[in-house]
Amino acid sequence: MLKKPFLILSNLIGHEMAIRTKEIEENRLIALGSLLSNQQWALNSTNINDYEFKIFSQFGDDGIIQYLIKHLQITNKTFIEFGVEDFLESNTRFLMMNNNWSGFVMDGSSKHMNNLKKQHWYWKFNLKHKAAFIDKENINSLLADTGFNNLGLLHIDLDGNDFYILKTLDFSKLNPAILILEYNSVFGNERAISVPYDKSFVRTSAHYSNLFFGASLPALHSAATEKGYALIGCALNGHNAFYVRRDLLNDKVKEQSIKDAYIESNFRESRDKDYNLSYLSDTDRLNAIKGLTVFNVLNKQLEKL
Repeated sequence: MLKKPFLILSNLIGHEMAIRTKEIEENRLIALGSLLSNQQWALNSTNINDYEFKIFSQFGDDGIIQYLIKHLQITNKTFIEFGVEDFLESNTRFLMMNNNWSGFVMDGSSKHMNNLKKQHWYWKFNLKHKAAFIDKENINSLLADTGFNNLGLLHIDLDGNDFYILKTLDFSKLNPAILILEYNSVFGNERAISVPYDKSFVRTSAHYSNLFFGASLPALHSAATEKGYALIGCALNGHNAFYVRRDLLNDKVKEQSIKDAYIESNFRESRDKDYNLSYLSDTDRLNAIKGLTVFNVLNKQLEKL
């Protein structure tokens, strides 16, 4: 007769212990990140790659962000990040948990956003979230509803219509100090190109290789500079480009050219037609999507890769 209540109690205890173990591990990570962040003061370099470290970011972006917030005059400690999945691995989570920034995150998956609300730390921070599939028709109204102005940081990572969303965004109110843009290094650093705009674009459906998405760094750069932002470097993994509002540049945060800043990724994330990893690298990645149609953002013409 006691078997079922005992199992229920045992499961509850096991669940609580798992949460506690996870919390302890996360606290250790945050403490380590805090130490690494404090040690940045001892370095005398203006190369953002020298400050890279990973806590909750996919690669070394956490460290770059810590360096930037130390050396920029940021009025509001607020962020917005798109395409975060469940936010567990993201560029702003450490910023929130270590530096107590407030933020708003969006993802197209309701499942991911619901999972975020279940996290044991969710109640500790001022984090708003919304499940929404972002397009250039709805983006400004979605962000207007947040009430956020004069952001500290904006990160766009959509694996698709990134250029068009950046181009459409009303920066007169958002006015972020730091702008992080994901670029597709398979497109190279010479052509200002993007996937053609498709309101329903999904990377995994656009081409089986999973390599046809987003925009090249020159394409994103054209939109960012139009809005008053200076490129200060790219993360070592060749994935994200970091921009700073031009009026905030200083002797610690300096502008770079595309040629000097660009880093090609070494990702081997390509897929075969059965959606198994095919591990293409170097020029084989471009060859896999050669001949597909892209949009040249400078002459506004469709052309072939």
